Amino acid sequence: MLPSTDELVEGTEPPAPQLRRVLTVRDLTALGIAAIVGAGIFSTIGNAAADGGPAVSLLFVFTAVACGFSALCYAEFASSVPISGSAYTYAYVSFGELLAWIIGWDLLLEYAIGNIAVAISWSDYFTAFLRGLNIHLPAYLTMDFFSAFRGYEAVQRGGEATTPLLQEAAAAWSTAPQLGSLRLIVDLPALVIVALITAVVYIGVRESKTINNVMVGIKVLVVLAVILIGAFYVHPANWNPFDPEGFGGVMKGVSAVFFAYIGFDALSTTAEEARNPRRDLPRAIIYSLIICTILYVLITLVLTGMVSYKSLRVGDPLAFVFQRVGLHWIGGIVAFTALIAMASVLLVFQMGQPRIWMNMSRDGLLPPAFSRIHPRFQTPSFATVVTGFVVAIPALFMNLTEVTDLTSIGTLFAFVLVCGGLLVQQQGQPAEPLPADGRFRVPYVNGKYWVPVLLAVMLIGSFVLSPESWTITALRHEDEWPFLLFLGVAIWVAVLAYRLNLSLIPVLGLLSCLYLMSELGATNWIRFLIWLVLGLVVYFTYSRSHSKLKE
Repeated sequence: MLPSTDELVEGTEPPAPQLRRVLTVRDLTALGIAAIVGAGIFSTIGNAAADGGPAVSLLFVFTAVACGFSALCYAEFASSVPISGSAYTYAYVSFGELLAWIIGWDLLLEYAIGNIAVAISWSDYFTAFLRGLNIHLPAYLTMDFFSAFRGYEAVQRGGEATTPLLQEAAAAWSTAPQLGSLRLIVDLPALVIVALITAVVYIGVRESKTINNVMVGIKVLVVLAVILIGAFYVHPANWNPFDPEGFGGVMKGVSAVFFAYIGFDALSTTAEEARNPRRDLPRAIIYSLIICTILYVLITLVLTGMVSYKSLRVGDPLAFVFQRVGLHWIGGIVAFTALIAMASVLLVFQMGQPRIWMNMSRDGLLPPAFSRIHPRFQTPSFATVVTGFVVAIPALFMNLTEVTDLTSIGTLFAFVLVCGGLLVQQQGQPAEPLPADGRFRVPYVNGKYWVPVLLAVMLIGSFVLSPESWTITALRHEDEWPFLLFLGVAIWVAVLAYRLNLSLIPVLGLLSCLYLMSELGATNWIRFLIWLVLGLVVYFTYSRSHSKLKE
């Protein structure tokens, strides 16, 4: 029997067959960059810039700081609890089984559902790349069923249906073969890329990390080339005004910007495959976050400097800006690199999800098959295959225009729990600055006075920047209740910080991530809560009765 999480925390190693320890700090940093530099920098960054203008570069900095606080908390947990499982494991040792199950269920939104979005985005880039080579796949093999149906309906109504995208969707519906009354419309490239990536992950982490390192090297070089070449085509006049849509416009990009950062926590799922997880995981998490933040800020400034921010609402902004200035060959290279970038994101997340399920299975919360380790490849074989199906099948049919928001809110919730878990572990006591065993510790800064003061400054600043949002009418709007929830939690945490001398950094991580959650709107909160309720149904009907804790 494989030991449960609480047993592993005591220092025992899982019995053979074990995961293969081959990842160095360089490999781990590359995995972090692979997960962060992907769909965000090649796709969602355009919509964020179109909403907020050049000032979105500051939103990247703010989001990076919020993620940085959480990253430090992840780093301490990864050093103290060097076991696969990510936020699930950390919640298990901090809060116990029920909240650990909730966070494990929540991580499905980040890993599996987020990967569906990446697979569909990869398919779009791949189809466009083939068109550039004058290869045209049938439209009904490159699009999901619901997009084709909605496009067809829009064409029938007329009006806005003259856009090329809707016309293509309508053509997919009209030309699709039929099986009885059912039209066979699937996103075939999305299926193919998920199957290939899943096969690589199944074979082994050594092979995965080699392929990943190559892909990361290529895409980082191309991103740097885009920054250096694009800098010569920047017109500073495009940065004026720097904040054309105001604070509200900038905050519209929260979901797109945060979606760019969600990958760094995937590193913590590889703890049992790192050579020295206590030392290397904290370093890799912090290194990857710093490197990617610099790249995102520079890319945003270059894009908004090359063209007007208003024209960036496109699916391939990096290729688009070079085509606008006449450098079509660079646009083609960027489009090809986007395929590599998003494939590497798929690889990292397809590695992460099975390892979370493996740990949940070890604790009895999922069937034993999920913790099965392949005797030859030394990977969680069954969990890897299931992850492939969970991503590939929905990617064939689903329209995920709103999946970015849902993925972001699920990930932010995981970050909130990790920061809260560290506060529970510390129990208000200063952490040891330099532990004798070399484990990483978050620097302790007494938040007794800092937290109330910073909260007061934030609220005053919010009122000064956007006084209209504090009117009774505005606060009664249905989309404002998440902010009111944040406000209540923030005041409660400030009181606890004063009474219990809470550590400042995890408190800032908790509050900043909760604030970003409040900006995602009531609709996404409702969907997220429905998802959590479904998870609780699974827990009380299966997981609770099979838990190792019950034994």
